[in-house]
Amino acid sequence: MQGTSRKILQAILYEVGGVLFVAPALALTYGQGLVYSTQLSLVISAVALAWNMLFNGLFEWWERRQCCRQRNWRRRLLHSLGFEGGLTLILTPVVGAWLGIGLWLALVTNLGLFVFFFFYSLVFQWMFDRVFDVPLSAQPDQDVMASANTP
Repeated sequence: MQGTSRKILQAILYEVGGVLFVAPALALTYGQGLVYSTQLSLVISAVALAWNMLFNGLFEWWERRQCCRQRNWRRRLLHSLGFEGGLTLILTPVVGAWLGIGLWLALVTNLGLFVFFFFYSLVFQWMFDRVFDVPLSAQPDQDVMASANTP
């Protein structure tokens, strides 16, 4: 699976898993109830979905321009740090406003989410790539492969 359908499926599955983990955690942490926390999780998910599409598009654009087009653990680590770091910065004011807490506590909350989602993202993307194969941007260039096999 490649292209837009791959990106959409990846983003939706990722966010569904995220909501299933985050809503109960926020409900327990802030005592707001599952409905309130699920609503916040859905807002976070919507922002993350938009960021996911933008970030992955930019990451794959960058990835296509690299001499080594293989998704090794170093590149997966870079992907996870970039995605979750950017999302933490975007979501800090959103979480603060929703929960009625200061930016510092919202940042601490987002850093907790960052730690969880960092590992979740790493494992999720690895599993997704195993099931649906890596995108074309992470596959070796066929011309390079052909010339490498030529004596």
